[in-house]
Amino acid sequence: MRFAGYAAIFDRIDKGGDIIRPGAFGDFPEGKSLPLLWQHDPMRRIGRVDFVREDRRGLRVIGTLSTATRAGREAAAMLSRAAVKGLSFGYRVKRAAGDKPRELLDLDVAEISLVTFPMQTYAKVHIISGA
Repeated sequence: MRFAGYAAIFDRIDKGGDIIRPGAFGDFPEGKSLPLLWQHDPMRRIGRVDFVREDRRGLRVIGTLSTATRAGREAAAMLSRAAVKGLSFGYRVKRAAGDKPRELLDLDVAEISLVTFPMQTYAKVHIISGA
């Protein structure tokens, strides 16, 4: 099962009081691999991220779910029923400004996750194929 969506949207305050600004993700090197996790759990890898890029709207991702693991099967079943469609990402802040809201200006992305409760309302899967 493949999906596409946004793991982050620019210029919106998230539930933690942060705003991600355009340019915060920079350029992902060609061939950079990011794990696709279930609910940010590093022990529950559910597939792979095939594409990740910053565009005008935010952090666009395309991923492939694997049903080789129990977590992957669970995630695929939930996504196909639209029971879960949130996307999120794990990161390290390299540069930020301000407080309440904090502006995130430079981030190092460690992983992309399919989640039940994304920090940003509009960070979600928009397209599913092979369901």
